[in-house]
Amino acid sequence: MNVDEDARAGLVSERRGGGRGALLPLASTAASLIGLLLVWSLVAELWPSRALPPPAAVWRVIVAELISGDLVYHLIMTLWRVAAAYVIAMVVGTVIGILLGRRRRLNSFFDPWLVLFLNIPALVIIVLAYIWFGLTEAAAIGAVAVNKIPNVVVTMREGARALDDRFMEMAQVYRLTNLDRVRHILVPQLQPYFAAASRSGIALIWKIVLVVELLGRSNGVGFQIYLYFQIFDVAGILAYTLAFVAIMLMIELVVVQPVEQHASRWRRRAA
Repeated sequence: MNVDEDARAGLVSERRGGGRGALLPLASTAASLIGLLLVWSLVAELWPSRALPPPAAVWRVIVAELISGDLVYHLIMTLWRVAAAYVIAMVVGTVIGILLGRRRRLNSFFDPWLVLFLNIPALVIIVLAYIWFGLTEAAAIGAVAVNKIPNVVVTMREGARALDDRFMEMAQVYRLTNLDRVRHILVPQLQPYFAAASRSGIALIWKIVLVVELLGRSNGVGFQIYLYFQIFDVAGILAYTLAFVAIMLMIELVVVQPVEQHASRWRRRAA
């Protein structure tokens, strides 16, 4: 009984410590952001200029745009393009990366193509997409996806090369179906590489989406930033930028990190 009580006490203590440990990063992040706002306010106060509005002025623009509905509309349009380009890039890049990682001759042939696309500037791909396919939604999303696919291919190719062939041999011995091989052998081993490509992909894609919107769309955060640039309204530029960054950070904390932790739970259990 004493052993059980000690074990339970240790478990309770560990849970409490884990709760405190989880709160520490949040408190540190909040303190850091508050410090940034204070520095921003101080600089804006010491150097009053239209080029650097104080946080209060930016907040007033955010509230006004929210009330009018413009901020929500343009955020939704940008998020739609980010999501569509992300799905296309991850699916296509993952398939190509696995094929190149598992087929040496195929990789030898297409590796120069991959290097070429990795070094083509994003702006060139966007401009060519608009010239070839017109100022359409498909051209915009496709241009963003093409910019990201080579990065996904490189990451997933390394993951495919690192696969342990002994698991495949075991699958043959136990006559696992192709679906079981993908679920229980391929996906768990590739998960860290997929997570790395996914996280970097979101950060890169939304930045390229803003350029796409600035050059050839009539809505979205990038388009609004361009409009405010035309009238040199820095408060409007910062309002839309910070609003979208806040959304992306929320997606990172609420969606990306929990999914990643859930997908890698088997590694913690094995450890």
